[in-house]
Amino acid sequence: MSAQNTLHGKRPCVVIIGLASCFGCQLQITNMEPYLLDVLDQIELVHWQLASSDPLPDDFDIAVVEGAVTTKEAAETLRRVRRRASVVMAIGACATTAGIPGIVAPEFQDHVSAVYGDAVPDAAGSLVSPVPVSAVVPVDWEVRCCPIEGADFVAALQRFIGGSNRLSPTSTLCGECKRNERGCFYGRGVLCMGLVTRSGCGARCPSLGRACNGCAGVSPDANVAAARRMAQEAGIDGARFDSALQLFNSVGECCA
Repeated sequence: MSAQNTLHGKRPCVVIIGLASCFGCQLQITNMEPYLLDVLDQIELVHWQLASSDPLPDDFDIAVVEGAVTTKEAAETLRRVRRRASVVMAIGACATTAGIPGIVAPEFQDHVSAVYGDAVPDAAGSLVSPVPVSAVVPVDWEVRCCPIEGADFVAALQRFIGGSNRLSPTSTLCGECKRNERGCFYGRGVLCMGLVTRSGCGARCPSLGRACNGCAGVSPDANVAAARRMAQEAGIDGARFDSALQLFNSVGECCA
């Protein structure tokens, strides 16, 4: 039975869990004044790590996870959550791409030694190279960007509460930028990651006059090599393009 059919017709029990992150996406949820009361009327919020130190309950339907997996303990927590939940939703760049924590992934051991020396303190847990939630357990839906947009989070919850066949976008951000009738940053010699970044945010940063930094992750439709060449033709060094790409995409093969 699909997750939608399992949850339809009752108020699902929801837990919100934080892993390695700045907790900014959870804070975004608290800033959803226009939507929050309507959402809370549709769910039973039985655990929110940001608001309570109570242990995770045994029974719930939807698990919302923010943050990258950076310890063995976090990975085991995710596996327990996946066994209990009908739906697992990853929110924010850290949970969907490993985000900022993932920057250390290519030289993980070197970074650990530089910070902790020869002995990692017990309080840090059993450290592992950062990975997104989907690298540990199957994920039913992702709400991307850094931080998330509150309306996107509400839409994702309602997808599973009421049922929806909407698919996640796979196109690149450039299309959204054009629909917003924004001029291209490359025409001004400014680096913008919209060439390769997944669409869905409405090109929020370019609409405010700021180039895209790639926080939604690389689109499966992206041609990274062609984008690098275009950047170079606009007078932007290829190494600078690669460095910008790694800000939110150090984990995976997109940067090869």
